Amino acid sequence: MSAVILVVIAVILFFIAYVSYGAYLAKKWGIDPGKETPAHTMYDGVDYVPAKAPVLLGHHFASIAGAAPIIGPVTAAVFGWVPVFLWIVIGGIFMGAVHDFGALFASVRHGGRSIGEIIEKNIGKSGKQLFSIFAWLTLVLVVAAFTIVTSNTFVGVPEAATSSILFILLAVLFGYATNRLNVPLGVGTVIGVILLFLCIVAGLYFPIVLPQKTWALILLVYVFIASVTPVWILLQPRDYLNSFLLYAMLIGAAIGIFIANPTIQLAPVTSFKTNLGYLFPILFVTVACGAISGFHSMVSSGTTAKQLDSEKDARLIGYGGMLIECFLAVIALVTAAMLLKDKYAELLKAGGPVTVFSTGVGSFIARLGIPQKAGTSFAALAVSAFALTSLDTATRLGRFVFQEYFSSDDEKAAESLMTNKYFATLVTVAFGGALALSGQWSTVWPIFGSANQLLAALALLAVSVWLANNGKDNTNTKYPMIFMFAVTLTALVFVVQSNLAKGNLILAVIGALLFVLAVILAVQANKVLSNLKKPPTDINA
Repeated sequence: MSAVILVVIAVILFFIAYVSYGAYLAKKWGIDPGKETPAHTMYDGVDYVPAKAPVLLGHHFASIAGAAPIIGPVTAAVFGWVPVFLWIVIGGIFMGAVHDFGALFASVRHGGRSIGEIIEKNIGKSGKQLFSIFAWLTLVLVVAAFTIVTSNTFVGVPEAATSSILFILLAVLFGYATNRLNVPLGVGTVIGVILLFLCIVAGLYFPIVLPQKTWALILLVYVFIASVTPVWILLQPRDYLNSFLLYAMLIGAAIGIFIANPTIQLAPVTSFKTNLGYLFPILFVTVACGAISGFHSMVSSGTTAKQLDSEKDARLIGYGGMLIECFLAVIALVTAAMLLKDKYAELLKAGGPVTVFSTGVGSFIARLGIPQKAGTSFAALAVSAFALTSLDTATRLGRFVFQEYFSSDDEKAAESLMTNKYFATLVTVAFGGALALSGQWSTVWPIFGSANQLLAALALLAVSVWLANNGKDNTNTKYPMIFMFAVTLTALVFVVQSNLAKGNLILAVIGALLFVLAVILAVQANKVLSNLKKPPTDINA
């Protein structure tokens, strides 16, 4: 079977889903372009800053599309390409995009607050406290993991380090030019993208070589600064410009696939049980980003909701942004599926999923007349750039969750040390840095897949209860929520069993605690839904 057929089917289905199902949800939920968003009503020049739709789409897409939508599909291809493809397409359209869109819209209607705040308003304070602790610890783990991943990348590919530093400087100049000097976005984008690719060229000629621990410390200082810096000067412009790297890689790879017309070599379906485990639930935990990922709800309800200029942009950014990531996941799957089983296993063992992806994309781009080595290096550089984006976004999100946990309507609490943005950031970076530099993050990381999908289930639960509380039909979020709870709880049972068998009590206990957390929040939500007698206030109020 030709890989072109897979790509064409995916593109057609994603387009149809966006213009039909996405529009249906927008109408059903009550998207109101005339209603002011928190970016305007709560503008503070730091976190609450309205952004034009293309800029915010760039930020959102760059934040959610790190290495995960590449690693997941390539790794899960051991089950065969058919189940992975179906999960990406069906899961992306009816679960992932709904999850991201719903979390974004619910957050906007709650003053740009996080999922934890939505849970407090609609389920109860204890639910928010449990969720916030879990979300913050998960984000600290992400900060630790991506600090090591990014610093290792800078050591292994010093060209990426130079390019990344130049990206940051370019972003500051772009942000100042478009927000303070009133340079038109179109003009700034053309100049910025040209300079962006020149940064990549400069990195190839002037690589910066430093020890891994030095890079880790530099990154921790950077993410602290990035977390408290106004979004318009760094976060918005850097992610917007970086997104063009991924767009270019996606377009180049797609055109290359059409020219090369590779044949799918991997088996459609291998076995229900592989070295990864059972297809259910492991496939649905392994392929998270690219189908549905709880981390996306933190981005949607964390940074993105605070920058949404108009509610009419929510469908493009929330639903559309996820579908673009699903397309990236399909491309990643093709890079694995076009290999024979032995070659796939060889590349996976030699350099991991990113190597499989970079090699495949390099071969596609080579069809455009670009040297394959250059195409492979470009793909690797693009992935490393997005790892850095995910790192500082996770830090800012950790700061938000920490502040919200200690926030209240009391003025003294609102001005306390615990809600101070600098202190909240310092605590988040300190814990993430300590975990990273100690090396203990790798001990806990194996449970991240289950924790991430539990976040998705809880985000869908929060949106479902909010919709029901406001007299709206929550069918479109409720059934995906039930499925994700089934996936997560089953996966956690396997985590506890396998780690008890190995004598790894730490992971077994963490898995058991996550299981209990999920059950408690589900029970609390069910009580709220059962007690609803009449819809209190209109969703558009």
